[in-house]
Amino acid sequence: MKNKRPIIISSIIIFIIAAVVICIPKVKGISSSKDRSSIEKSGIEVSLFSEAEMLENQGEFLKARTLYRKILEEYPDSGIVEEAQSKLNDLNIKILFSPLETEDSIFYEVKPGDTLAKIAGQHGTTVELLKKSNNLTGDIIHPGMMLKISKARYSILVDKSQNILMLKANDEILKIYNVSTGENNSTPIGTFKIINKLANPTWYKAGAIVPPDSSDNILGTRWMGLDVLSYGIHGTTDESTIGLQITQGCVRMRNKDVEELYSIVPIDTEVTIID
Repeated sequence: MKNKRPIIISSIIIFIIAAVVICIPKVKGISSSKDRSSIEKSGIEVSLFSEAEMLENQGEFLKARTLYRKILEEYPDSGIVEEAQSKLNDLNIKILFSPLETEDSIFYEVKPGDTLAKIAGQHGTTVELLKKSNNLTGDIIHPGMMLKISKARYSILVDKSQNILMLKANDEILKIYNVSTGENNSTPIGTFKIINKLANPTWYKAGAIVPPDSSDNILGTRWMGLDVLSYGIHGTTDESTIGLQITQGCVRMRNKDVEELYSIVPIDTEVTIID
């Protein structure tokens, strides 16, 4: 019996070692498979992004847009999504401000007696967008000219919890802007409409009138008033405040952003504000 015990113990040890050796390759195999899948997936995203950038640089804006959308839809958890969203934001505006025909646009032949203001009014758009979409530097148009007109229904969604403003075209997000909202939750929630628009607005505050060119004019370069007294969307003289809940209740944007938004959305555009 004494001689058999070492043999039994040795057999057990050999069995354990064999089991460990057999298991290790399997564990490594599973891990490698996952790693390969992750690498392959990441490779596809990067490849799509690079191709989209190349197409954009070549002026193939619509094809580039399709690829950026593909990344967002098929790889929502990717580390490249934020950059793809930013690229798509800017590209959407670039397409809108170009003569490229899209599913949301038509071409209109200018008739005798037409003006940009008349055409904009008839089609529910803005003079600024007509000019940007047709590379017009002035207001002069001639009968027979073909003008691209955006037929999208634009709307705005402001999310106070994230301090972002989403511009939508036919309920699809066209661009996302960072904004400031009211301190102490003072920005009203609900659905409103833009009822007036002013370029380089004068600020009427208690006891003073602040002209547009004053550094004290907190409204910045554009004002879009809502159908709720004294509230609106406007620019700023201090862009370091963007992203904070710091205003007296209005939605504050960078001047370049509010100028861009101002040129796109017409009077009566719906604005929804949520907590």
